[in-house]
Amino acid sequence: MASTPASSLLNFAVRRCKPQIIVPAKPTLHDLKELSDIDDQEGLRFQVPFIFFYRSHPSMEDKDPVNIIREAIGKALVFYYPFAGRLMEGLNRKLVVNCSGEGILFIEADADVSMDQLADTIQPPCPYIDELLHDVPGSSDILGCPLLLIQVTRLTCGGFVFAIRLCHPMSDSFGLANFLNAVGEFARGGASAPSLLPVWQREILNARNPPRVTCVHHEYDVDSNNISFMTLHQDNNMVHRSFFFGPKELKSIRKHIPLHHQKCSNFEALVSCLWRSRTIALQLDPNEVVRLSCTSSIRGKPGKLQLPLGYYGNAFALPTAVSRAGLLCQSALGYAVGLVTRQKTQMNEEYIKSVADLMVLKGRPHFTSIWNFLIADVTRAGLGDVDFGWGKPIYGGPTGAIPYIISIFGRFKNSGGEDGIVVPVWLPQPVMGRFEQELSKMTQKPNDDLNGVENTKIFSSML
Repeated sequence: MASTPASSLLNFAVRRCKPQIIVPAKPTLHDLKELSDIDDQEGLRFQVPFIFFYRSHPSMEDKDPVNIIREAIGKALVFYYPFAGRLMEGLNRKLVVNCSGEGILFIEADADVSMDQLADTIQPPCPYIDELLHDVPGSSDILGCPLLLIQVTRLTCGGFVFAIRLCHPMSDSFGLANFLNAVGEFARGGASAPSLLPVWQREILNARNPPRVTCVHHEYDVDSNNISFMTLHQDNNMVHRSFFFGPKELKSIRKHIPLHHQKCSNFEALVSCLWRSRTIALQLDPNEVVRLSCTSSIRGKPGKLQLPLGYYGNAFALPTAVSRAGLLCQSALGYAVGLVTRQKTQMNEEYIKSVADLMVLKGRPHFTSIWNFLIADVTRAGLGDVDFGWGKPIYGGPTGAIPYIISIFGRFKNSGGEDGIVVPVWLPQPVMGRFEQELSKMTQKPNDDLNGVENTKIFSSML
């Protein structure tokens, strides 16, 4: 399976200016705002990075993206002023935003490389992320730190890279897209306010009074063995690779699905294939319980719980499919598809309210990491539409997987012009080899030569 060896990676310099603080362009309210009980769960207390690559544009030839975006951020923060604050803990570790107006971190940078030189290496996992999104010392904690870190890096071709690190309790990918689109509207000029005004109203997704868990939540199961993925593989070399699935790969996967499951979506077919292939590669005891947790948004779902369009908090849950490892591995793909499709139908108003209630009753537990494969789908969040005046990004989305069990689906167009889904994965090196072999079996045509894996359109890149 084609991979990007370390020897082929580009060697280029990035010159960064001293990090600076951007505050709202006008005075804002100084108040305290509680996060929702969906925002405020242990499993979301981390920073998540995203990256956007923009080509030069003739109409913007004499414009500086750093100055334009920096000014636009200040204007957007007037409306999204909680982002300029700091998180603190209240009673029982409840997360609260101190809307202090202290601002977000911003880094100006230049790199002596062009977009054409970067080519397909911009797909996650981007091997240059540490240079394109500098981790400012002391900025990565959840409490008392800036809630956004942004770096804009000019390229020699006139293009640029926009990278952002989000404090996840504040927002999900849809909420981040809302903020970045507001920045884009100010950057393009003429806007006095975002066309979609932000809505806080985090109380909508708070626990009920009294709280009551009414659904089964396998994503928070506690296993008596309590052996984590990393405990078992701490001596192995972990590798980070991504896999591209275009129309041909998805068509090949669907050929393994029986007729009575053919109505499943491409997402359900793909995650079923990934889950089964990953479990086979792990070579677990057949009686081991394995899980698949997929983010499912409440946005747009029917029911009384209709979130306002401008709501930018976390609005998803993690309905989870469960199976014995042996049954998942030995059964045809249709078995996994059946589990995944049933799992996706669980998500509704009652389910996410039950999660909020569980957070309050159980002390905001972390989702289980015991043989769990967690998939976050951001392909519909609108990140690929963020336009600062240079048009849409040639890639806009996650920088890679979240170590070590979370894969984030993003949209990507490869150098051959194919649109598809890119999936980054972390696995121990020997497991990754077996995982690639299983995926090859599922994505090749019957007459493909399994030894000629490089001829397939699925490819991987190593960090």
